[in-house]
Amino acid sequence: MARIKYIDSDVILLARIMRAEALGEGDVGMKLVGNVVVNRVIATCGTFKKTDTISKVVYQKNQFAGVNTPLFKSYPTVKERRLARQCLEYYTKWPATRALFFKNPGKGKSCPKQFFGLFVGKYKKHCFYRANNNLKCGL
Repeated sequence: MARIKYIDSDVILLARIMRAEALGEGDVGMKLVGNVVVNRVIATCGTFKKTDTISKVVYQKNQFAGVNTPLFKSYPTVKERRLARQCLEYYTKWPATRALFFKNPGKGKSCPKQFFGLFVGKYKKHCFYRANNNLKCGL
C-alpha cells in the first residue's frame, strides 16, 4: 500500500521539486527531499493541516525556493520519476523519516539546532528537522 494516494501528475510534480531542491545531492538526497514532501501530505499538524496533496505541499507559499528555478520547470526524466514514485510508495530514510523541513544553510555553515522544528540530522548539504514535540503530526 502506498504511503499516500496519488495520481500520475503527482509523480511528475514530486520529481520536479526533488530535482530542483536536491539534484546535487544525488539519488538519496533527492529521495530524502521527496520523503519530506510526502511527510507534509501525511502530517496533520500546524501549517500542514490542509496540505493533503502533493500539489498543495509543493505550491504552499514560501516553502520551496526550487519552484522558481529552471530545474523545476522542465519535465522530469524517467529516473527522476522512478525516484519520486519510490517516495510515494514506500521510501523513508533517516534523517527525513519524520522530518517536515529541510534546509541548506550554505557553504561552510553548520545546521541550526532549530528551523521550524528540531534538528534531526544532516545528509550532504541538507539539514533535516522534525516538528516540535508538542505538535501531534501523525508521522
